[in-house]
Amino acid sequence: MTDTTDLDAEDRKIVTLARSARARNGVPEGAAVRDETGRTYVAGTVALESLKLSALQTAVAMAVASGATSLEAAAVVSAAETPSDGDRAAVRDLGGPDTPVFLAGPDGTLRVRVTAG
Repeated sequence: MTDTTDLDAEDRKIVTLARSARARNGVPEGAAVRDETGRTYVAGTVALESLKLSALQTAVAMAVASGATSLEAAAVVSAAETPSDGDRAAVRDLGGPDTPVFLAGPDGTLRVRVTAG
């Protein structure tokens, strides 16, 4: 069960979507972002020989490619202890430095909440 009781319903939703993407695709990370209109974009890690993107970078790229102009929040599910600098930079580029980034473990338990800044 995802222990995200300190998050609102919309933030819990993107954590759940990120967790589902990771499990469904069998990738190291799953991520989801919510844009300024409330649309969500869900992605997993991309690990091709010619292209390597984290799940969160992929989700941000999907949002940009779909016409999003800002982000309200981002979530990543990973074995990592903190969001990477590259992930935070991607979120910051589209959402700004105050955009919240949630990191949950593979079991869905929220580990850390930081800003993209």
